[in-house]
Amino acid sequence: MSNVVELPEALDVIAVGAHPDDVEIACGGTLARLAEQGHKVGIIDLTDGEPTPNSPGPEARLEEARAAAAALGIHKRIVLQLSNRKLFDSYENRVALAIELRRYRPKLVIGFGEKTPMASPDHWQAMQITDAAIFYARLTKWDDQFENLPPHKIAAQLYYTLAFYSATPLQGAGHIISDISATLEKKLAAVRCYATQFPKEKEHVFGRVEAQAKHMGEIAGFAAGELLVTPRTLGTRDLMGAIFGDVVVSPPSDAPM
Repeated sequence: MSNVVELPEALDVIAVGAHPDDVEIACGGTLARLAEQGHKVGIIDLTDGEPTPNSPGPEARLEEARAAAAALGIHKRIVLQLSNRKLFDSYENRVALAIELRRYRPKLVIGFGEKTPMASPDHWQAMQITDAAIFYARLTKWDDQFENLPPHKIAAQLYYTLAFYSATPLQGAGHIISDISATLEKKLAAVRCYATQFPKEKEHVFGRVEAQAKHMGEIAGFAAGELLVTPRTLGTRDLMGAIFGDVVVSPPSDAPM
């Protein structure tokens, strides 16, 4: 009997969030721009975000997530149905995410890069789960733990931030400002899809998201931008191209598996 598993079309990029709306707020403009550039882009939400105070139930939140994905031009959105408010970095949760990374075989994974004090502790757990799942996805001699899906080595990882209340930027080996000048409106439209999360009394959130994007853009000379951090120092084989044209970067090679 064959153990060969039929795989869906691969995604180029997967962004991972703890709840629907995390990635839209943090890097929605970047995802929309990547999709416009022809890349296959996916989102994985570790939980459905329920229960939540103003939502009538999971179906409403999932419909908002579908609408937000459509606004950004996302090719695939997956909700893992792990436990909101009780999300922990466990072996089982690492495997659940690693299975999807093996299944969709992204080149790049973008996820949480820090704690969010006085906000959901699920965010920090999501970072640890994502870090581990990226490692688990490439491990050989362990396929039986991952529905017999073949190993997949993810070439690059980036972190995003939701720390609107900190004057200290997200730390890491390198900072990148992603130009979202042309997709800021798509980002804002996607966030607005979450009417249960951002009712009229939270209208200020949209101004905050827009202001943050314009501030980040100003740093790099764009009309709007999003901060991303690489956990490994990047290098370039084309210095002039990296400075004056399209950035050509590569992460260091991994240690042997």
